[in-house]
Amino acid sequence: MSTSKISLSFSASSIVIPNFLLFFYKQKQDELLLEDIWTLLRAGRLEEASDLCRSAGQAWRVATLCPFGGINMFPSLNALHKNGKYRTLQAMELESGVGRQWRLWKWASYCASEKIAEQDGGRYEMAVYALQCSNLKRVLPICTDWESACWAMARSWLDVQVDLELSQYQTSRPEKQLDDDMNGAQSSVGPESWPYHVLDQQPHDLTALLQKLHSSDLVHETVSRACREQHRQIQMNLMSGNISHLLDLLWSWLSPAEENHNNTARPLDDPEMIRFGAHIVLVLRHLFSDGMDDELDEKLVTVGDLIINMYVRYLFSEDQEELVGIYASQLQHDLCITLFVEMMELRLNSSLHTMYKLFLSAVEYLPFSSDNVSKACFEEIIERVLSRSRQTKPTKYDGDFSDVAHQHHLQSLQKAMVIQWLCFTPPSSIPDFQMISWKLLIRALTHSNTLFREFSLISMRRVPELPAGPHKLLAILAEPLKQKENLISREDPEVSDNLPEFEDWHEYYSLDATYRSWLKIEMMNAAVSPEMLSAEEKGQAVAAAKETLNLACSLLRRDGRPWLYAVESSPFESPDVIFLELHASAMLCLPSGECMLPDATSCTALTSALYSTVSEDDVLHRLLKVDVQVSSRDPCCIEVALRCLAAEGDGYGLHEANDGGLLAAVMAAGFKGELSRFQPGVSMAISRLDAWYSDRSGSVESTAAYIIRGLCRRCCLPETILRSMQACIALSAAGDDLDYSLDKCDELVELVGSAESGMMHLFSQQQLQEFLIFEREYLICTMEFEEDRLPCDG
Repeated sequence: MSTSKISLSFSASSIVIPNFLLFFYKQKQDELLLEDIWTLLRAGRLEEASDLCRSAGQAWRVATLCPFGGINMFPSLNALHKNGKYRTLQAMELESGVGRQWRLWKWASYCASEKIAEQDGGRYEMAVYALQCSNLKRVLPICTDWESACWAMARSWLDVQVDLELSQYQTSRPEKQLDDDMNGAQSSVGPESWPYHVLDQQPHDLTALLQKLHSSDLVHETVSRACREQHRQIQMNLMSGNISHLLDLLWSWLSPAEENHNNTARPLDDPEMIRFGAHIVLVLRHLFSDGMDDELDEKLVTVGDLIINMYVRYLFSEDQEELVGIYASQLQHDLCITLFVEMMELRLNSSLHTMYKLFLSAVEYLPFSSDNVSKACFEEIIERVLSRSRQTKPTKYDGDFSDVAHQHHLQSLQKAMVIQWLCFTPPSSIPDFQMISWKLLIRALTHSNTLFREFSLISMRRVPELPAGPHKLLAILAEPLKQKENLISREDPEVSDNLPEFEDWHEYYSLDATYRSWLKIEMMNAAVSPEMLSAEEKGQAVAAAKETLNLACSLLRRDGRPWLYAVESSPFESPDVIFLELHASAMLCLPSGECMLPDATSCTALTSALYSTVSEDDVLHRLLKVDVQVSSRDPCCIEVALRCLAAEGDGYGLHEANDGGLLAAVMAAGFKGELSRFQPGVSMAISRLDAWYSDRSGSVESTAAYIIRGLCRRCCLPETILRSMQACIALSAAGDDLDYSLDKCDELVELVGSAESGMMHLFSQQQLQEFLIFEREYLICTMEFEEDRLPCDG
């Protein structure tokens, strides 16, 4: 081959290869440009897409996007005139019918999209043209995500609806129509001139559009798969307005696994979905607050409350107590109260800071009291918490009953701690915060008095250990009562009814703590031989005994109002047939303090023993009924129910005896462990005690607090006197200040024997015998000490 031929051939190759690379580069650039145009069109930014084409040197492409100039998509006369179109074009538009030029442009776009598809052209270019003519077959393949596919279908559907609407206004000259018909030309007016397979691609309504996203052959596989995702299902239900199905769907995802064990799509413990569900419910309730059919309203309440309740529980589990009130306040009455009660019970052993956060959350977002029966209020929540705290807790022991007494001791402590909810100070930002503070304090006094009565009846044993319940209660109430003295007016009826009793109990438990402190010292000293005791240890015991006696005499020998005044006027007149009832939950205790398991036989024996505490005349004339059963909640407890007819001075008129009447007399024997026809020494340790007036049918009319107060007087005052005699004997045995101990002993003997004091009939027969034994023992100790002193004096 000649040199000239080789060089010619080389030159040809060097020209072809750069041209090919230039074509490939230009094609790639066009594809990138069209991708950007597609993105802008999707965002509705047509003007920016046009500017992009011009900046890329493709002004001709702007004409394919905006055939009528500017961003006008419809060839109106104003648009044609504004963009400098010839009057000929205006005339053609009027001549051929409104929108004819637009349809021609859409036909051209359709043909372009089909041609590009046939030639395997750029997919973005195909989609841009297909979008102008609603050719979903060429648009959807490029839509590989749910948003794009949904937008494309909605855009196409909207364009077709516009075409259908415009077709009603399309007119042409009669002679032109006649010429077309004579020439056999089919009229292009109306949607029937559009390709049928393009029209068939279009959804007929929103429901059909969403269905096509699910199952159409045209959509990408990823789009169909995305339709099964949770957030897409939520979107589609909101788009179609199917709120009822949306709520069912949310609950099917969030409901506990045992209710949805077949639902594999359910998220396990998905806090974000729980949070979203709660907020979407609140938004829907706000949007449909005015106009909503009954079925949807019911579902928004029932299912919506379940979802919000779940979210509140989640917030609570995450220690976000400050947020729970915002959402819990949206729940219906019963569910809101139940939820707050449960949360308050669970936070009872938490720090005061945590408890206060929950208290604030409730008092800030709920009304304190309300007449609206559909919405909860703070007052109802507190009442439910207080009531439940006194109920016998369901307990299972699994055959081990060795720790029953300790468990009941802990329950009394929990009952006392509940009062803390009433001792928090509400924020000054809420309406009537001073009134709310006052009401909470009064309720705290009322409930604490109820608990003090019950605690006193389980604090009869003479042991050095302090009963946890009453002293915890006093510790909780000490600071609030100091801070809120300005809120208390003794002239207020509620204050005058509760504050004096609270002060009585404060004095009683101060004496109780002092006595147990002395008893502890005395027992410690008794364990050491007298010769080994130091003067300081002996002096400590003497000082504690004297303090016990001083406090006891102060409580017992009051001028004016006696301790725990139980004189009360009945709200009923004697012609009314009224009954008195006393119900108690208690544990049977052996003399050792251990629990005695009740059964049917022991319950029957106890029933008979309680009947025997009063005369047969009282049983017959007062229609006394006694019922004792094993508790259904706690197999170690019994439920005692007493009922009798009211009588003058005990249910009618003024109760002057100050001893609680017939029912108190029956129960006192059980609490003292002095039932003659029952196992000796077995007593009842109370866990709940209530008394009330009732009618023939047993309906509660009002409370009868005088019965419980009188019962406490029957049990506490004799025990206080007996404990004081113990202290007198100890002082006498120690030989310290005999005159002082003799004076105190004489005071006690005089007090019991005095008809004016009324102490004698509060004592049982066994207590009187014990009192006489203590008196005799005291005299013997005194005489022995005097005899020991005689030789020394001589």
